[in-house]
Amino acid sequence: MAVDYLVIVVYLAGMLAMGWWGMRRARSKSEFLVAGRRLGPAMYSGTMAAIVLGGASTIGGVGLGYQYGLSGAWMVFTIGLGLLALSVFFSARIARLRVYTVSEMLDVRYGGGRAGIISGLVMWAYTLMLAVTSTIAYATIFDVLFDLNRTLAIVLGGSIVVAYSTLGGMWSITLTDMVQFVVKTIGVLLLLLPIAVVKAGGFGEMKAQLPTEYFDPLGIGGETIFTYVLIYTFGMLIGQDIWQRVFTARSDRTARWGGTIAGTYCLAYALAGAVIGTAARVLYPKLGSADDAFATIVKEELPVGVRGLVLAAALAAVMSTSSGALIACATVANNDIWSRLRGIGRSAPADDHDEVKGNRAFILLMGLAVIATAIAIDNVVEALTVAYNLLVGGLLVPILGGLVWKRGTVYGALASVVVGGVAVVVLMATHGILANEPVYYGLLASLAAYVIVSLATPATDAAVLAAWRERLAGRSPELASEPVAAPQ
Repeated sequence: MAVDYLVIVVYLAGMLAMGWWGMRRARSKSEFLVAGRRLGPAMYSGTMAAIVLGGASTIGGVGLGYQYGLSGAWMVFTIGLGLLALSVFFSARIARLRVYTVSEMLDVRYGGGRAGIISGLVMWAYTLMLAVTSTIAYATIFDVLFDLNRTLAIVLGGSIVVAYSTLGGMWSITLTDMVQFVVKTIGVLLLLLPIAVVKAGGFGEMKAQLPTEYFDPLGIGGETIFTYVLIYTFGMLIGQDIWQRVFTARSDRTARWGGTIAGTYCLAYALAGAVIGTAARVLYPKLGSADDAFATIVKEELPVGVRGLVLAAALAAVMSTSSGALIACATVANNDIWSRLRGIGRSAPADDHDEVKGNRAFILLMGLAVIATAIAIDNVVEALTVAYNLLVGGLLVPILGGLVWKRGTVYGALASVVVGGVAVVVLMATHGILANEPVYYGLLASLAAYVIVSLATPATDAAVLAAWRERLAGRSPELASEPVAAPQ
């Protein structure tokens, strides 16, 4: 195991070094929060794939394959479908808006700033819980690596992510995510996948050993697939963590084609995880928990050195999602909640407020909150379900409605967020967090409130809609509070 430990230690040290290097580039709000809006197709594709394929997609995807066979790919597959839909239909418009948060987009679209703080609170809760679920996953990986107890593992993994994210913001996260993308590709797709299939005796032996439903593409159940589409596919369209990556693209063409490549990669990753889990079922048919399948097959079947690289791949998956969710959480907390409460206008001069220092402080503060919450919460699935239920039930309708329906109004948006969010919370309390009803009926309530209230209130002011169209066309300048970095 000494070689495996060395691989992991070198990997973690490299993450911190990139955080330090990124700090030298993050000299403006734009550089710190959205990497100067100048990522090219290769880096944009790699980092986008890295953020959406986290611990749930890797460890959880293999676990679903262990439990359901090839149909266990559907969870990650719907994530890929959501990223493809975002890239093809919406990413170009999102990139041209030149904002920093989803709530700022709502302000520009509906006017007045009245939708911003409420939507900001919902988005903050989502990004916080997303970061928490990723941080909890460190416990599983470090337990396999170093036999650490849960709390120490969360503190160790979380502290590394908080450190490099705080130092360099989006530049550090982009650099580390690109490395993490390469490590995941090598570790999971090129090493673990073929080794697992060979160890299980090949596909012929796997089919002979397992029930036929393990090879049924719809074996996981139609209702489950539909719920995955509602939560993950639609969640990809509106999450702050995803939008903040779209904002890093240097052009709308980069956002569209780079995201399409990343979405296609996600589809391949989904199938790979399900196949690995199916192979693990043949090798270890009596595991206590399906989520143990990834760690078990890595620990028992891979040679020294390769095992370290694959475990580094699992760490990479967790860290990429965790860091992306962390900077999104901090951005929302600072720009959409704290700045509004303090009354800091978006048109204030940059030298009136040290934007980089302020955002760096919020990443550190949110990082500490994430680590503390991860220690207190034990159920990853429940935490992730709460996050996506709030996101989809509360924000999907006003965001997509604002992009496609010009009759939508600020009052309709506010009603949609409040009614959908309250409905989701009440239904989770009455039907259970893991029930399907909260997202189903919460989304319907949100849609009804948006349409009815929008039609019952005066249409959005023509000047606001004209400014919105200018933004969508890419003719609006950078925010006044943001120094524009010279092109490189």
